[in-house]
Amino acid sequence: MKHLLKTAGAISIACGLFAGLSTVAAHHSGTMFDYTKSLTLKGTVVELRWVNPHVSLSVNGTTADGEEPALWVLEMSSPGNLMRVSSWSRNSVKTGDRVEVVIAPLRDAEKKGGSLRKLTLLDTGQVFSGDIRAQEKPGLE
Repeated sequence: MKHLLKTAGAISIACGLFAGLSTVAAHHSGTMFDYTKSLTLKGTVVELRWVNPHVSLSVNGTTADGEEPALWVLEMSSPGNLMRVSSWSRNSVKTGDRVEVVIAPLRDAEKKGGSLRKLTLLDTGQVFSGDIRAQEKPGLE
């Protein structure tokens, strides 16, 4: 009976681990973004969400083609990664800041979103990179 309970417990733990691994692997896919394209938006910061697993920035902005302003949701890396390799902090960008952002847009052009590559604060000229791979320092692995 003890052997049966141990076996059932081991199977339950294994199933739980496998279920969690598939969720984690699916979460880190970047295939929703078209990294072959670059889009520039100008607008106003609505919200910076400084949370794990990804920081997100909401901007009410327009593209250069003169479309109506829309709410764009932009994804970045984790807070730890952004602080480690660049000058980002939770106070870098505030609601109401006027910004210009360069993004890799979503593949689904109907949706307003993308992966942030670069942000410039228009009032100060300060630049923040969202491309942590380009910012990494050698030997950090």
